Amino acid sequence: MALNVKVGLVGALDMLKFKNMAKVREEAIQAAPAREVDGNFTINTKAKELHPDYQELVVCKVIDYDKAGAKTFVLKRPDGKPVAYFRAGQYLSLKMQIGTSFITRPYSISSSPKLALEGKYCITVKTNPGGFAADYMLENLHLGNKIIVSDPQGQFYYEDLRDGYNILALAGGSGITPFLSMARAIRDGIEKFNLTILFGSRTEDSILFKEELCEISKVCPKVKVVHVLSDEEKDGFEHGFITAELIRKYLLDNSSIFICGPEAMYRFLDGEIPKLGLPKRLVRREILGVTKHVEDHEGYPAECIGKTFTIRVCRGPEETEIPAAAGESVLVALERAGIKAPSRCRSGECGWCRSKLVSGDVFIPEETDGRRWADKEHNYIHPCASFPVSDLVLEVAGEYLEQ
Repeated sequence: MALNVKVGLVGALDMLKFKNMAKVREEAIQAAPAREVDGNFTINTKAKELHPDYQELVVCKVIDYDKAGAKTFVLKRPDGKPVAYFRAGQYLSLKMQIGTSFITRPYSISSSPKLALEGKYCITVKTNPGGFAADYMLENLHLGNKIIVSDPQGQFYYEDLRDGYNILALAGGSGITPFLSMARAIRDGIEKFNLTILFGSRTEDSILFKEELCEISKVCPKVKVVHVLSDEEKDGFEHGFITAELIRKYLLDNSSIFICGPEAMYRFLDGEIPKLGLPKRLVRREILGVTKHVEDHEGYPAECIGKTFTIRVCRGPEETEIPAAAGESVLVALERAGIKAPSRCRSGECGWCRSKLVSGDVFIPEETDGRRWADKEHNYIHPCASFPVSDLVLEVAGEYLEQ
């Protein structure tokens, strides 16, 4: 059946204008002078301020938390201008050279977003026995040292369209840092949600930021801190681990759970959180970090344990062969060989290190496999979360910020 549509004069003129739009645009393009656009546009300037390729900062203050085995480094712009703004809960990726290795490490920002307007960030580094970057920074990063950092990264922040109005934060060790930033942001009136922190530590003396958290909770009724000690029983403290039973004790209606802590804490909570019966969207986790014992994951080929493989690394016309231990990620192998490989989150999430696996096989733990479907189909991997289980040929993107 034919449809009879009446078009008025105004509608006909609009249709004619639309029909001629491509022709009008082409004529305007051809009539324009063949020169670069002159001038600075506000929107481009603001975008660069908020999302710079990198930021050159200096250490202006070091706060030592000796009993907790940690230090806070206050970083600032040398010119005093604002650093890139962030949401409380985001992290910075630090870029460093240690010996012949060029590495990156993500650290949550522990300061309030308000401090960014003064040109400063705070990051906190806790000792990591057997680690590489953390202990180096604690010993070698001093006042006046320069450091390269990314713009703020990650999605571990409060979003009212997604999260409950009451946030129950489960923290362990240096995993308190994004929640300290959130608490400071609430105190400063930047964030509006209610925050209850269950903070697991071994002993009272080892509690990181105990005084800072106490001061914030005193002046800000929207922030509550509950300390959980695993190795001591004391009045005023919860004792043991952060179990489902303990979580229920502090879980309010309209709540989301945010989790940040060491890998062992994540493993333990994997068995506790399902007991609460919460929808998955109400349970948020900070990026897990590099898997430390990949051989313990289901599906890892036992015959590869202890082996060393060879990676042929292709960067444009350059090819380099390097050794790669089966128990370490491909990214770590690249860094040990002195290759400037791009990376940021080091957890398989952001995709900054995305590389083409030309041949060979890798093992990728399911929990850190943040690749898109198309990348899986076309054999792209995230080297930070991929472990060699054979010899590999890998095309690695160039690191263009040669700082």
